[in-house]
Amino acid sequence: MKPAYLTEEALKKFISEAFAEDIGPGDYSSLASIPSGKTGTARLLIKGNGILAGVELAEKIFKTFDPKLEVELLLADGAIVKEGDVGLKVFGPAASILSSERLVLNCMQRMSGIATLTNRLTQKIIHTKARLMDTRKTTPNFRLMEKWAVHIGGGVNHRFALYDMVMLKDNHVDFAGGIRQAIERTKAYLKANNLNLKIEIETRNFKEVEEVLEVGGIDCIMLDNMDYATMRTAVQMIGDRFSTEASGGITEENLVEVAECGVDFISMGALTHSVKSMDISLKAI
Repeated sequence: MKPAYLTEEALKKFISEAFAEDIGPGDYSSLASIPSGKTGTARLLIKGNGILAGVELAEKIFKTFDPKLEVELLLADGAIVKEGDVGLKVFGPAASILSSERLVLNCMQRMSGIATLTNRLTQKIIHTKARLMDTRKTTPNFRLMEKWAVHIGGGVNHRFALYDMVMLKDNHVDFAGGIRQAIERTKAYLKANNLNLKIEIETRNFKEVEEVLEVGGIDCIMLDNMDYATMRTAVQMIGDRFSTEASGGITEENLVEVAECGVDFISMGALTHSVKSMDISLKAI
C-alpha cells in the first residue's frame, strides 16, 4: 500500500516544478541538434548493487513530459538489482527522451541510494521488534521522494511534515515551561481547533519519562540520546502504555544494540541526509 502523502496531485506538482527548474523556456541542446521527428530508444542501465527505487516515478516523468513516449518497465520498485541490470526502456521522440532524462536519473539515483541503505539497516534489526523510521531531515522540495524511497526500502515513514503529527521536542518542552505544561497546552490546542493528531514527546532522562507517565495523554515517548542501560530501563518503565522511539546519535554501528533495548521504533536522519546515490544512467540503443 502506498503512503497517504503519495497523491497524484502531489506527484504532478513535483514533476511540473522540477521541469520548470531544469528546462525553463526550452532544452535548446536537444531542440537544436536533434532532427524534428527523430525517434529512438533508450534503456535505464543500473551500475550499482542494491534496491531499485523510483521506477514508477520515472514512468510518470516520461509520460508527463511527452505522452507520446512509451515506457516498458523491466524491474519494479523494491527490486534487488546488480550492476548491469536494465530497469526500463523508453521509446519515442528522441528530443523528449533527452529532455526528461536528467530528472528521471536525479530522482532514481537518490531514491535508490536511500532505499538501499534503508533495506540494509532494516535487515540488521529484523530479529527485534524495532522498526526503522525516517525523519524530517530531508532535502527541501524533495521530501516526497525521499520518504517514498524509505518506504520502498522497508522502512517506516515518521510524520511527513509539521502539520500531520505533534512532536514535542526538548526545545518545545523548555520553552513551554516543562513537560506537563507542554502536553496540557497541546491537548487544549488540539481540542480547541478540532485537530485529531497523535502526540509524541521527547524525554532525556528517567525523571522526564516518569513525568510523562504521570501526565499521560500522549501516544509515543521518544528516548533521546540515552545509553543502552538507561534505554532498557525506560522501556520497562513505559511498558505497553505508549509506543517508544529511540533517537539521537544512532549509527549503523550501534543500531543493533539500540534495537535490542526493546524500543518500538528507531529514527535515523542519516537515511535521507547522508546517503550515497546509486549509479544509474540512461543510454541510447
